[in-house]
Amino acid sequence: MDIQYEKERLDALHSLNILDTSPDERLDALTKEVQAEFDCKTCLVSLVAEDRQWFKSRQCMDVAETPRNISFCTYAIAEEEYLIVPDAKADKLFANNPLVTGSPFIRAYAGVILRNQDGYELGTLCLLYDQAREFTEDEINKLKHYARLVETIIFTKP
Repeated sequence: MDIQYEKERLDALHSLNILDTSPDERLDALTKEVQAEFDCKTCLVSLVAEDRQWFKSRQCMDVAETPRNISFCTYAIAEEEYLIVPDAKADKLFANNPLVTGSPFIRAYAGVILRNQDGYELGTLCLLYDQAREFTEDEINKLKHYARLVETIIFTKP
């Protein structure tokens, strides 16, 4: 991302006043449903800030954030719609990532971009697995559907 676009993206994220806020019952209920639907180890709503990714909702993740420089979601928001990593250990980009070689031992990742109304990529709805895993087109479409629901919860003002 170029610097101007990144500044605008970060301004959009900060304008939500959502970073470091309390859990949202609606998001937590949704990520629990997604976790069950996809039988994944961890499901997250991740927002990508300057130097960290912060989890607005997290299922089976002990920490509230991780450094951006090791974040899978940083790569996901640079994609058009989503990022799928079927086997992180076999992926040149991620094989030596501390989140792969250490806790939470990510092996497979699927993340769909969360965009605000202006189209800025602010984070992802993502799934983490401790085993390699392929994703079908139907599963990706279901995850996209859930991501749109997350966007409605986060970006729609009451």
